[in-house]
Amino acid sequence: SPAALKSIYVRSDKGEMIQLDNLITLEENVAPPQLYHYNRFLSATVSAGLAKGKTIGQGLDEMDRIAEQTLGDDFRTALAGDSKEFRESSSSLIFAFLLAIVLIYLILAAQFESFKDPLVIMLTVPLAIAGALVFMAANGQTMNIFSQIGIIMLIGLVAKNGILIVEFANQKQDAGLNKREAIEQASLQRLRPILMTSLAFVLGVMPLVFATGPGAAARHSMGTGVFGGMLVATFIATIFVPVFFTWFVRKNKSGRAAEPQVLIDNTKQGTETAPEAEATSDKKDA
Repeated sequence: SPAALKSIYVRSDKGEMIQLDNLITLEENVAPPQLYHYNRFLSATVSAGLAKGKTIGQGLDEMDRIAEQTLGDDFRTALAGDSKEFRESSSSLIFAFLLAIVLIYLILAAQFESFKDPLVIMLTVPLAIAGALVFMAANGQTMNIFSQIGIIMLIGLVAKNGILIVEFANQKQDAGLNKREAIEQASLQRLRPILMTSLAFVLGVMPLVFATGPGAAARHSMGTGVFGGMLVATFIATIFVPVFFTWFVRKNKSGRAAEPQVLIDNTKQGTETAPEAEATSDKKDA
């Protein structure tokens, strides 16, 4: 007790016993029973729940704003738990998204031996992402780690449709058709495989969109974005690929197809066409 502390005797440098009450002053105060540390600093943990309709990203932005206005220069904030994982995953997924776009573009450039053909294909990616965001907003979904993974997956799926059209159009151009005729024939002949593969994928992700039970929220976030993005890319981007092709792709390599030539058979008696020569030989054989 404080009274017991005052009655303690201590020895001075001269060897005399002096009561502690003559040397100190006691003051009662309040202190926490435990001192919490985080990253070797004394810390206080602030926990909060999200209001309805708010995302964890909005909550962290609001926390940063309040901390900047309230705390002094000798304080700093750090994240832990789900908030820390969210911030770290968000920055990593942005890098992964940009890396996926660059990597796919370089691979297509090597495949087509052109920098314009992959550009036509990659211009359909924003249309797919816009469709994914529209479907997510309509379904009340927010941008989270699962929806971001689905959007990254959309890049490769959407590029598949453009590859089918552009590759076939280039083959038609090499065969002698002009650019307009080549892209028209490629669009018509590749429409069926594009619809078959795209609709098969869209129907395959529908269980994620309508999932129930434990983990349904994560499935909804991923399935809704992929479902909407692929659906929009199939019916809208397929229309824009021929348009982008006519704008950006190189001019014809060999022009229009060559006209059919008539074979000439030069004989000693003169010059006559191949069909006439065959008829003459038939008469001689008869």
